[in-house]
Amino acid sequence: MTRTHKILPLLAVVLCLFCSTAFSQWIRQTVNTTAGFRGLAVVNEKVVWASGTGGTVIRTIDGGATWKVIVVPGAEKLDFRDIEAFDANTAYILSIGNGESSRIYKTTDGGATWKLQFKNTDAKAFFDAAACWDRNNCIAMSDPVDGEYVLISTNDGGANWKPIVSNQMAAAKDGEAAFAASGTCLITQGKTNVFIVSGGSDGRVFRSTDRGRTWNIATTPIVKGTAGSGIFSIAMIDTQNGVIVGGNYEKPNENKNSLAFTSDRGKSWVTGSGLTGYRSGVTYLDRKTVVAVGTSGSDISSDGGKTWKNLDKASYNAVQARGKNVVWAVGDKGMVAKMK
Repeated sequence: MTRTHKILPLLAVVLCLFCSTAFSQWIRQTVNTTAGFRGLAVVNEKVVWASGTGGTVIRTIDGGATWKVIVVPGAEKLDFRDIEAFDANTAYILSIGNGESSRIYKTTDGGATWKLQFKNTDAKAFFDAAACWDRNNCIAMSDPVDGEYVLISTNDGGANWKPIVSNQMAAAKDGEAAFAASGTCLITQGKTNVFIVSGGSDGRVFRSTDRGRTWNIATTPIVKGTAGSGIFSIAMIDTQNGVIVGGNYEKPNENKNSLAFTSDRGKSWVTGSGLTGYRSGVTYLDRKTVVAVGTSGSDISSDGGKTWKNLDKASYNAVQARGKNVVWAVGDKGMVAKMK
């Protein structure tokens, strides 16, 4: 075998290591709205939902070829920061704001009608996000009230949302809260696990294995200490392994201490590096491929987060994937993009 014949197979292997990132790019979608989007729910390759300002919800059932723009009646002034969808017809949406501005609606007919399931009555509460284990069992959270995070849950598809009484969840520190930046400061994993990430005066990970009845807490190396800094998003690829991203949204190009990983169920977090700025959303495409987005751009890793490649400098708020071929991101001014 000649030297050339020996080198060519090796070169092919090396090139394949980079193929997942070298050809990744975002394709901007045409959606007839100027709403800013932060809620995103990717159901499958055909069905995608997003939610945002002006009481706006959008949905595609043909992989982005066409989009339906919906303004929820009576919610025109609300900002829907999170959406949890299960098929082309069923979705929960959560709006943020003080007092009664924090609400949860649900549709079972593709957005044709919406039922108001929950309206916050605590003037001090400010709900940030919701997450679901399945279409009937969900949890939602508010920033701390009198030093304690406020949690509610449903086990009947949202017909009833009830407070979760937990005397084992650590109190919030003064100035600590969650960021309603991408709907992923609160996530579920598996059948009973749930995670909450915080920012402000501290950046911590709260984790429960019993749907929020009892909690453990972990410190992290993510930057903290100001109102705009901390952890903004968490993703778990399985029970053991996950990633958190954040930074300081007031300094979107800074990338110091904006990434960390766990391999022990979230008990401890190890600093990562390579992101090119503050990131408000992160998702796994598979066990090795991770995408993070923020207002200063997007980054992709094909080796589990060890190294990263910057994709662009566009502004994104949230990202979600259902495998390597179904990756979506959303942002302000009607921005919706699909990874190609």
